[in-house]
Amino acid sequence: MLRWIPFAVVRIVVFFIAGIVFGIYQPDFIPQLYLHIIFAGAILSYVACFILQRLYKNFFNPGLLGLMVIFLSGYLRVLDCTDERQPENLIHQREPVLYYQVTITSQARSKENSWKTEGYITTAQTSTGWKACTGNLILYFPKSDFHKPFQYGDILLVKGMPQPVPPPGNPGEFDYREFLAYRKIYHQQFVRQQDVKYTGSNPSSSIVYHAIRTRTWADTTLARFVAGAREQAIASALVLGVTDGLDNELLNAYAATGAMHVLAVSGLHISIIYMLIVGLLRPLNNTPAGRWWLAALSLIILWGYAFVTGLSPSVLRAVTMFTFMAIGKAWNRQTNIYNTLAASAFCLLIYEPYLIMSVAFQLSYLAVLGIVYLQPGIYNLWEPASRFWDEVWKITCVSVAAQLATFSLGLLYFHQFPNYFLISNLLVIPISFAVLILGLVVLAASFIGSLASLCGWLLLWTIKALNAVVFTVESFPYSLIDHIYINTFQSWLLMLAITCCVLLFQFRKFYYLPAACVIMILFVSMQWSHYRDVTSHAKLAVYKVPHHTALDLIDEGSAYFIADSSLLQKTSAVRFHIQPNRLNNGVDRVEAVTKSLSGVYGNWTWHGRSILIIRDPNAIPLSAMKADYVIISNNAVKNLSVLSQINASEIILDSSNSYYFAERLRTQALAAGIRIYSVLHEGAFIRDI
Repeated sequence: MLRWIPFAVVRIVVFFIAGIVFGIYQPDFIPQLYLHIIFAGAILSYVACFILQRLYKNFFNPGLLGLMVIFLSGYLRVLDCTDERQPENLIHQREPVLYYQVTITSQARSKENSWKTEGYITTAQTSTGWKACTGNLILYFPKSDFHKPFQYGDILLVKGMPQPVPPPGNPGEFDYREFLAYRKIYHQQFVRQQDVKYTGSNPSSSIVYHAIRTRTWADTTLARFVAGAREQAIASALVLGVTDGLDNELLNAYAATGAMHVLAVSGLHISIIYMLIVGLLRPLNNTPAGRWWLAALSLIILWGYAFVTGLSPSVLRAVTMFTFMAIGKAWNRQTNIYNTLAASAFCLLIYEPYLIMSVAFQLSYLAVLGIVYLQPGIYNLWEPASRFWDEVWKITCVSVAAQLATFSLGLLYFHQFPNYFLISNLLVIPISFAVLILGLVVLAASFIGSLASLCGWLLLWTIKALNAVVFTVESFPYSLIDHIYINTFQSWLLMLAITCCVLLFQFRKFYYLPAACVIMILFVSMQWSHYRDVTSHAKLAVYKVPHHTALDLIDEGSAYFIADSSLLQKTSAVRFHIQPNRLNNGVDRVEAVTKSLSGVYGNWTWHGRSILIIRDPNAIPLSAMKADYVIISNNAVKNLSVLSQINASEIILDSSNSYYFAERLRTQALAAGIRIYSVLHEGAFIRDI
């Protein structure tokens, strides 16, 4: 039987999170004025009931009122932290912005052709003059114009109007607009050299400023003592959390083996450092004063490491979690670990309630909860006879516990499952431990050239061994189950089914078994229903992939892919823009139609419908013909009148056209009463055939 009394902080956090989630999805359910009145009334009622309950033992227990106050606190906190609700935010600006002043608020990230950074607008100039205007935005600076990026704290005067972040252009595509909205970023702008002027520097936080400079120094130092582009990228990612240098092949290999977690500085890295500190200073743990000294030294080292990594959000989350654990251990060895974890989550969510929507936040806390709750029970199933097998068993138990806890979310967000995660983690975790320690030693010894060079050489070959393990495991047959589609509700069903199975083994109560079976029957029924619906119709999909032509002819789990030759080589673009729709439609077989766009036009018949692609003005048929779908690419048609010989049911402008060309043809079509669809303006064109 679950007893709530020992989990006071857990109760508080559960209701606080419920209030946050309700506020995110239903922000206007209660008008804010009424909400404050209800909140104040709930507090007064709780205080009154608390006093009366102390005077009269049988009086109403105010616990439920207290939880209601916590729920409303979460609701109010998320509303207060939503920049979109602030009247001065750029999102409410109706006049065109001519110029604006922005302060750089993050370290620039290196993209393929540009520098990407974040900024905060402080003022803006419109036709009526300068006015107060606020808001976060993403700025892109082309490398052709800017050889070096702007730094944290730089103040810029920028010409032009920031544009709202566009919604996803294709079905199932990652919603970058929503992702940024949870970080309170609603706009973006591509800035050319002639449109920006540096006016000074005023970092909003000197701590963050120096942390970023320290991280830049550490990244440069690792690159100086570690040879090889890939090895440098792994060292920077694993030691500092800098992932700019990782190529797609590396990322795919680590994802396919279940080792992706080592490439982002998070709880694993902080736990390695913390365990190393506790192991080296074990004698201090024997006295109460010594435990406090151990906690103090641990926090100094952990927060120092967070400073070196640039105080990135993932590191701050992990260090905050271990800060509560270290203090709780020093305060009382019997401190409930669940309350400690809940307290760390509570502090983080008070500071930034939108963290609850972060995939990293969800996965990290679920993984830790899984390890804390499941690992001891799994470990007790076997008692190894030797120290070696005991350590192997410990890593295995931790991997299984974390995987069980994050299984459903992993399928929901990443649509794949690494079959050999146990093998990879048994090898990757110890090697990553060595990489992290060697990387920190290289940084600490960087002022002693010979020692740093020796450690850098050792680090180089340790990373080579790590990569060799990952690529070897990836090459195993059936190393990855991918193309898994589940929705959010199914993810909750999987989580409930796993929970029922765990409780069945823990409490030996039979009713958990039929409950798990019913849940899984519902899950399978939903999955079967989804695939029956999506495979019962043939579809034409014209995707929005900027500067490219991309079509899928989908039928019963197969897709015939028609695309320009350059897109066929860009696997990352296909994975980001096109693969989600294939996943949603149950496509597991793709055939690229290579002859399709080798010339200036293509003409196909698909399930009785004719499809004509025009890629060049000289390819326009001179004789009369009928086409159900005419797809115009590469700005091929200067005027819609030239299509008078073609009787087209629908005209589609694909994403290889320029935005201004598509806008001009849309204007012509509107004036002539012609039916036209622009993928650049309206997103992917999807039709059942």
